[in-house]
Amino acid sequence: MTDYSEEQRNELEALESIYPDSFTVLSEKPTTFTITVTSEAGENGETVQTTLKFTYRENYPDETPLYEIVSQENLDDNDVADIIKLLEQQAEENLGMVMIFTLVSAVQEKLNEIVDQIKTRREEEKKQKEREAEEEEKQRFHGTPVTIENFLNWKAKFDAELLEIKRKKMKEEEQAGKNKLSGKQLFEMDHNLDTSDIQFLEE
Repeated sequence: MTDYSEEQRNELEALESIYPDSFTVLSEKPTTFTITVTSEAGENGETVQTTLKFTYRENYPDETPLYEIVSQENLDDNDVADIIKLLEQQAEENLGMVMIFTLVSAVQEKLNEIVDQIKTRREEEKKQKEREAEEEEKQRFHGTPVTIENFLNWKAKFDAELLEIKRKKMKEEEQAGKNKLSGKQLFEMDHNLDTSDIQFLEE
């Protein structure tokens, strides 16, 4: 006959020495304890973490232990659901053997995968943003293709604007009394001026 309490006691001692900083006994009857599992650091030093709570059933390890996630950091709901699924599967596979170390190790591996996925997810998001920015840039530079028709439309508009600007400028100059012609302008307007001095001298 299996001495369940002895197997449980031995496993607890082993767990305490394996996880000295993250193992905490919560109660002795029934035996309940927590183990905090932290992933390896990701590329920016980020980690994901979860605290697992285990309770021995009377006939453990011939019965699966009770387990739950009591806290977590940086995990989304899908990750938590995946971890619970993983614990179920591992507990079934290891029935009849002390299994807490196996369960915790499986969760540890899963957390490391999640950290890698976070990195991959970030890279994907970054690439996606770059692609969107590139598309925007292309759109901006793409503009409207030039045809003879739209060029002539543009030219007509441009000439009209230019004419309007000249007209405004002339009006402003008239109002400011600047419509006196310069010597050069007078000279260009009246070609008699280039001989007028000679005529004046001859007279």
